Amino acid sequence: MGQEILKVQGLQKSFGGLRAIDSLDFIVAGQQIKSIIGPNGAGKTTLFNLITGILPPTGGTFEFRGRPLNGLKAHEIARLGISRTFQNLELFGNMTALENVMVGRHTRTLAGIFEAGLRLPGMRREEREIREKAMEELRFLGLENKALMRATSLPLGEQKLLEIARALATQPELLLLDEPAAGLNMRETEKLAETILKIRQREITVMLVEHDMSLVMDISDEVVVLNYGKKIAEGPPRDIQRNREVIAAYLGEEADA
Repeated sequence: MGQEILKVQGLQKSFGGLRAIDSLDFIVAGQQIKSIIGPNGAGKTTLFNLITGILPPTGGTFEFRGRPLNGLKAHEIARLGISRTFQNLELFGNMTALENVMVGRHTRTLAGIFEAGLRLPGMRREEREIREKAMEELRFLGLENKALMRATSLPLGEQKLLEIARALATQPELLLLDEPAAGLNMRETEKLAETILKIRQREITVMLVEHDMSLVMDISDEVVVLNYGKKIAEGPPRDIQRNREVIAAYLGEEADA
C-alpha cells in the first residue's frame, strides 16, 4: 500500500439537531481497499456525500493528497481524482451503455463551447478519444458487447458494473463505491469482488460502503465501523469481527452473552 491519500480529521455533519457524522477521524492509504460499515443510519452515505462535495461539512477537515477539500464543489473534487457510484443507481436511462460511460469521461475534456459548436478538428479528435476510452472501461468490466444497448435494459448486476465503468472513466485515484452489492445474487457478488480487486491492481484506491459482510471481510485491507455517526472501531477485518462493541452495535447488547 502507498502513502496517505485521504485524511479525515474531526469531520462533522449536522442536519438540524441530528448529528449524522460526529468528530470522525481516519486515514486512507494509497491502493488500499478500505470499507466503511455500520448499521442503517450510521452515516455511511453521508460520509461519501461529504467527501465528494455533494454536502458541505458542519465542521472538521478532509484532505486529498494533502490538499484541503473543504469548500470545493463536486465537479472540482472529481477533477482532482475522486469518483463514486451511488446507493441507488444513477444511470441515464435514455442513453446507451457506451454513452453513459462517455459522460464520465467528459470531466477530462479540454474543448470548450466554441470548439464544440463549430465541430473543429480538435473537438472531433477529442470525441473519438472519449469514445475509445469509454470502450476500454466497458471492455475492462466485460460489457463491451452491451455498448449499444440502452442502459436500463441491462440486468441489475450489469447496471452496477456500468456505473462503476462510468466512475472509472473519470480517471480516479480514489473510487468510492456505495453499496455496490445491494440486490446482487451470490455469483454477481463474487464477480463484483473480483472487479474491485482488479480495480486495485490499476493502482486505484477504493473506499467501500457495504452491508454484505462476507464481501467486506474477504477483500478489505481495513474496516472503519460507524454507529450513529461516530467511529467505534477501525482495523483489519479479523480484528473487527472480534470487536465486542461492533458485535453489540449490529446485534444488540445481548451479544455479550
